Amino acid sequence: MNHDLLNKYHMELRVNAQTTGFRREETAHVVRHISEYDDRGFILASALTDHNARSVIQAEKEYFKQIGQSFEWKLFSYDTPSNLKELLIAEGFEEDEEEALLVLDLNKDKSLLNRQIPVELKEMTDENGVKDIVHLMDEIWQDKHGSLGKRLWQDKQNQPDELFLYGVYDGSQLVSGAWMYLEKGSSFASLWGGATQPDYRGRGYYKDLVAARAKKAHAHGYSFLTVDARPMSRPILERLDFQLLAYTYGMLSPK
Repeated sequence: MNHDLLNKYHMELRVNAQTTGFRREETAHVVRHISEYDDRGFILASALTDHNARSVIQAEKEYFKQIGQSFEWKLFSYDTPSNLKELLIAEGFEEDEEEALLVLDLNKDKSLLNRQIPVELKEMTDENGVKDIVHLMDEIWQDKHGSLGKRLWQDKQNQPDELFLYGVYDGSQLVSGAWMYLEKGSSFASLWGGATQPDYRGRGYYKDLVAARAKKAHAHGYSFLTVDARPMSRPILERLDFQLLAYTYGMLSPK
Protein backbone atom coordinates (compact mmCIF):
# COMPACT_ATOMS: atom_id res chain seq x y z
CA MET A 1 0.00 0.00 0.00
CA ASN A 2 1.20 3.51 -0.86
CA HIS A 3 0.68 5.25 2.49
CA ASP A 4 1.68 8.69 1.19
CA LEU A 5 -0.86 8.47 -1.61
CA LEU A 6 -3.55 7.19 0.76
CA ASN A 7 -2.90 10.10 3.10
CA LYS A 8 -3.15 12.53 0.17
CA TYR A 9 -6.45 10.97 -0.86
CA HIS A 10 -7.74 11.05 2.72
CA MET A 11 -7.01 14.73 3.19
CA GLU A 12 -8.12 15.94 -0.25
CA LEU A 13 -11.16 13.77 -0.97
CA ARG A 14 -12.42 13.01 2.52
CA VAL A 15 -11.44 15.60 5.12
CA ASN A 16 -11.31 18.67 2.86
CA ALA A 17 -13.57 17.54 0.00
CA GLN A 18 -15.83 20.09 -1.68
CA THR A 19 -18.40 17.96 -3.49
CA THR A 20 -20.44 19.41 -6.33
CA GLY A 21 -24.12 19.55 -5.38
CA PHE A 22 -23.49 19.19 -1.63
CA ARG A 23 -23.00 21.57 1.30
CA ARG A 24 -20.01 20.66 3.47
CA GLU A 25 -20.33 20.71 7.27
CA GLU A 26 -17.52 19.84 9.68
CA THR A 27 -17.91 18.95 13.36
CA ALA A 28 -15.38 17.80 15.93
CA HIS A 29 -15.98 14.20 14.84
CA VAL A 30 -17.29 14.01 11.25
CA VAL A 31 -17.37 15.74 7.88
CA ARG A 32 -20.91 15.80 6.48
CA HIS A 33 -22.06 16.56 2.96
CA ILE A 34 -25.69 17.67 2.80
CA SER A 35 -27.40 17.19 -0.56
CA GLU A 36 -28.69 20.34 -2.23
CA TYR A 37 -30.88 18.22 -4.50
CA ASP A 38 -33.45 15.49 -3.89
CA ASP A 39 -30.74 13.02 -2.93
CA ARG A 40 -29.18 11.46 0.15
CA GLY A 41 -26.35 13.05 2.10
CA PHE A 42 -23.01 11.59 3.09
CA ILE A 43 -20.55 11.37 5.92
CA LEU A 44 -17.23 11.26 4.10
CA ALA A 45 -14.81 11.30 7.02
CA SER A 46 -14.82 10.64 10.74
CA ALA A 47 -12.37 10.66 13.63
CA LEU A 48 -13.88 8.38 16.26
CA THR A 49 -12.67 6.37 19.22
CA ASP A 50 -13.90 3.33 21.11
CA HIS A 51 -15.32 5.70 23.71
CA ASN A 52 -17.35 8.07 21.52
CA ALA A 53 -18.19 6.13 18.35
CA ARG A 54 -21.65 4.92 19.36
CA SER A 55 -22.79 8.30 20.69
CA VAL A 56 -21.54 10.11 17.56
CA ILE A 57 -23.35 7.62 15.31
CA GLN A 58 -26.57 8.17 17.24
CA ALA A 59 -26.14 11.94 17.08
CA GLU A 60 -25.64 11.84 13.30
CA LYS A 61 -28.73 9.67 12.84
CA GLU A 62 -30.73 12.26 14.76
CA TYR A 63 -29.20 15.18 12.85
CA PHE A 64 -30.11 13.78 9.43
CA LYS A 65 -33.56 12.80 10.71
CA GLN A 66 -34.15 16.40 11.77
CA ILE A 67 -33.26 17.75 8.31
CA GLY A 68 -35.33 15.04 6.61
CA GLN A 69 -32.51 13.48 4.62
CA SER A 70 -31.30 9.90 4.42
CA PHE A 71 -27.55 9.48 4.28
CA GLU A 72 -24.66 7.16 3.58
CA TRP A 73 -21.79 6.77 6.01
CA LYS A 74 -18.82 6.22 3.68
CA LEU A 75 -16.69 3.74 5.61
CA PHE A 76 -13.10 2.90 4.69
CA SER A 77 -11.19 -0.18 5.79
CA TYR A 78 -8.64 1.92 7.71
CA ASP A 79 -11.21 3.96 9.68
CA THR A 80 -11.27 3.85 13.46
CA PRO A 81 -12.34 2.29 15.66
CA SER A 82 -11.69 -1.05 13.98
CA ASN A 83 -15.23 -2.23 14.75
CA LEU A 84 -16.92 0.85 13.28
CA LYS A 85 -18.77 -1.22 10.68
CA GLU A 86 -20.23 -3.47 13.38
CA LEU A 87 -21.29 -0.43 15.42
CA LEU A 88 -23.06 1.07 12.40
CA ILE A 89 -24.85 -2.21 11.68
CA ALA A 90 -25.94 -2.40 15.32
CA GLU A 91 -27.47 1.07 14.89
CA GLY A 92 -29.53 -0.12 11.92
CA PHE A 93 -27.29 0.80 8.98
CA GLU A 94 -27.34 -1.47 5.93
CA GLU A 95 -24.04 -2.45 4.32
CA ASP A 96 -23.74 -1.99 0.56
CA GLU A 97 -21.40 -4.04 -1.60
CA GLU A 98 -17.69 -3.80 -0.81
CA GLU A 99 -15.73 -1.73 -3.31
CA ALA A 100 -12.01 -1.35 -3.89
CA LEU A 101 -10.51 2.15 -3.72
CA LEU A 102 -8.18 2.32 -6.72
CA VAL A 103 -5.95 5.21 -7.82
CA LEU A 104 -3.84 5.79 -10.94
CA ASP A 105 -0.97 8.28 -11.12
CA LEU A 106 -1.25 9.86 -14.57
CA ASN A 107 2.23 11.36 -14.31
CA LYS A 108 3.82 7.92 -13.98
CA ASP A 109 1.71 5.85 -16.36
CA LYS A 110 1.09 7.26 -19.84
CA SER A 111 -0.56 4.23 -21.45
CA LEU A 112 -4.10 5.57 -21.13
CA LEU A 113 -3.03 8.99 -22.36
CA ASN A 114 -1.60 7.36 -25.49
CA ARG A 115 -4.59 5.10 -26.17
CA GLN A 116 -6.46 5.85 -29.37
CA ILE A 117 -10.12 6.72 -28.78
CA PRO A 118 -12.64 5.17 -31.21
CA VAL A 119 -14.77 7.53 -33.28
CA GLU A 120 -17.99 6.09 -31.82
CA LEU A 121 -17.03 7.39 -28.35
CA LYS A 122 -18.49 10.85 -27.82
CA GLU A 123 -18.39 13.49 -25.11
CA MET A 124 -21.95 14.37 -24.13
CA THR A 125 -22.72 17.95 -23.15
CA ASP A 126 -26.50 18.29 -23.41
CA GLU A 127 -29.53 16.96 -21.54
CA ASN A 128 -30.17 14.28 -24.15
CA GLY A 129 -26.82 12.72 -23.30
CA VAL A 130 -27.75 12.61 -19.62
CA LYS A 131 -31.09 11.01 -20.51
CA ASP A 132 -29.23 8.39 -22.57
CA ILE A 133 -27.04 7.52 -19.58
CA VAL A 134 -30.06 7.24 -17.28
CA HIS A 135 -31.81 4.95 -19.79
CA LEU A 136 -28.67 2.81 -20.08
CA MET A 137 -28.33 2.52 -16.29
CA ASP A 138 -32.04 1.68 -15.92
CA GLU A 139 -31.75 -1.14 -18.46
CA ILE A 140 -28.53 -2.65 -17.12
CA TRP A 141 -29.31 -2.46 -13.40
CA GLN A 142 -33.10 -2.95 -13.71
CA ASP A 143 -33.73 0.02 -11.46
CA LYS A 144 -34.74 3.66 -11.78
CA HIS A 145 -32.02 6.34 -11.92
CA GLY A 146 -34.12 9.47 -12.33
CA SER A 147 -32.54 11.20 -9.32
CA LEU A 148 -29.08 10.48 -10.74
CA GLY A 149 -30.09 12.05 -14.04
CA LYS A 150 -31.46 15.12 -12.29
CA ARG A 151 -28.24 15.59 -10.34
CA LEU A 152 -25.99 15.04 -13.37
CA TRP A 153 -27.87 17.57 -15.49
CA GLN A 154 -27.95 20.16 -12.71
CA ASP A 155 -24.24 19.68 -12.08
CA LYS A 156 -23.44 19.92 -15.80
CA GLN A 157 -25.34 23.19 -16.06
CA ASN A 158 -23.94 24.68 -12.86
CA GLN A 159 -20.35 23.38 -13.06
CA PRO A 160 -19.73 22.55 -16.73
CA ASP A 161 -15.95 22.43 -16.25
CA GLU A 162 -16.11 19.93 -13.37
CA LEU A 163 -18.38 17.20 -14.79
CA PHE A 164 -17.67 15.38 -18.05
CA LEU A 165 -19.85 12.64 -19.56
CA TYR A 166 -18.89 10.14 -22.25
CA GLY A 167 -20.67 7.45 -24.21
CA VAL A 168 -20.17 4.89 -26.94
CA TYR A 169 -22.96 4.87 -29.50
CA ASP A 170 -24.13 2.28 -31.99
CA GLY A 171 -26.06 4.56 -34.28
CA SER A 172 -28.42 6.46 -31.98
CA GLN A 173 -28.24 3.88 -29.17
CA LEU A 174 -25.94 4.46 -26.21
CA VAL A 175 -24.31 1.10 -25.45
CA SER A 176 -21.66 2.15 -22.92
CA GLY A 177 -21.47 5.24 -20.74
CA ALA A 178 -19.51 6.85 -17.92
CA TRP A 179 -18.78 10.20 -16.32
CA MET A 180 -16.09 11.97 -14.32
CA TYR A 181 -15.86 14.77 -11.79
CA LEU A 182 -12.76 16.93 -11.56
CA GLU A 183 -12.74 17.23 -7.78
CA LYS A 184 -12.23 20.91 -7.02
CA GLY A 185 -9.37 21.87 -4.75
CA SER A 186 -7.72 18.48 -5.19
CA SER A 187 -5.32 16.51 -7.39
CA PHE A 188 -7.94 13.84 -8.14
CA ALA A 189 -10.52 13.19 -10.82
CA SER A 190 -13.15 10.64 -9.80
CA LEU A 191 -14.56 8.09 -12.25
CA TRP A 192 -18.19 6.97 -12.18
CA GLY A 193 -20.41 4.69 -14.23
CA GLY A 194 -18.71 2.54 -16.82
CA ALA A 195 -21.79 0.45 -17.62
CA THR A 196 -21.97 -1.46 -20.92
CA GLN A 197 -24.83 -3.34 -22.53
CA PRO A 198 -24.16 -7.12 -22.31
CA ASP A 199 -24.09 -7.62 -26.10
CA TYR A 200 -21.35 -4.99 -26.42
CA ARG A 201 -18.98 -6.19 -23.71
CA GLY A 202 -15.53 -7.51 -24.58
CA ARG A 203 -14.88 -4.81 -27.18
CA GLY A 204 -12.68 -2.59 -25.03
CA TYR A 205 -15.26 0.14 -24.50
CA TYR A 206 -14.70 0.23 -20.73
CA LYS A 207 -10.98 0.91 -21.28
CA ASP A 208 -11.80 3.47 -23.95
CA LEU A 209 -14.04 5.35 -21.53
CA VAL A 210 -11.31 5.31 -18.87
CA ALA A 211 -8.79 6.59 -21.43
CA ALA A 212 -11.06 9.41 -22.62
CA ARG A 213 -11.51 10.60 -19.05
CA ALA A 214 -7.79 10.23 -18.30
CA LYS A 215 -6.97 12.49 -21.24
CA LYS A 216 -9.48 15.10 -20.08
CA ALA A 217 -8.25 15.02 -16.47
CA HIS A 218 -4.61 15.30 -17.53
CA ALA A 219 -5.41 18.19 -19.87
CA HIS A 220 -6.95 20.03 -16.91
CA GLY A 221 -3.85 19.49 -14.76
CA TYR A 222 -5.10 16.63 -12.58
CA SER A 223 -2.52 14.05 -11.51
CA PHE A 224 -4.65 11.15 -10.29
CA LEU A 225 -7.70 9.14 -11.29
CA THR A 226 -9.68 7.49 -8.52
CA VAL A 227 -12.54 5.02 -8.58
CA ASP A 228 -14.50 2.88 -6.13
CA ALA A 229 -14.39 -0.33 -8.15
CA ARG A 230 -16.85 -3.20 -7.98
CA PRO A 231 -15.58 -6.76 -8.47
CA MET A 232 -16.41 -6.78 -12.21
CA SER A 233 -14.36 -3.68 -13.04
CA ARG A 234 -11.51 -4.05 -10.56
CA PRO A 235 -9.44 -6.57 -12.62
CA ILE A 236 -9.70 -4.36 -15.71
CA LEU A 237 -8.53 -1.30 -13.80
CA GLU A 238 -5.67 -3.13 -12.10
CA ARG A 239 -4.45 -4.27 -15.53
CA LEU A 240 -4.35 -0.56 -16.37
CA ASP A 241 -2.01 -0.09 -13.36
CA PHE A 242 -4.51 1.34 -10.88
CA GLN A 243 -3.26 0.78 -7.31
CA LEU A 244 -5.36 -0.61 -4.47
CA LEU A 245 -5.34 1.79 -1.50
CA ALA A 246 -8.20 0.51 0.67
CA TYR A 247 -11.68 -0.98 0.66
CA THR A 248 -14.85 1.07 0.98
CA TYR A 249 -18.32 0.27 2.27
CA GLY A 250 -21.44 2.32 1.75
CA MET A 251 -23.32 2.12 5.05
CA LEU A 252 -26.90 3.24 4.39
CA SER A 253 -28.82 4.94 7.18
CA PRO A 254 -31.88 3.21 8.69
CA LYS A 255 -35.13 3.78 6.80
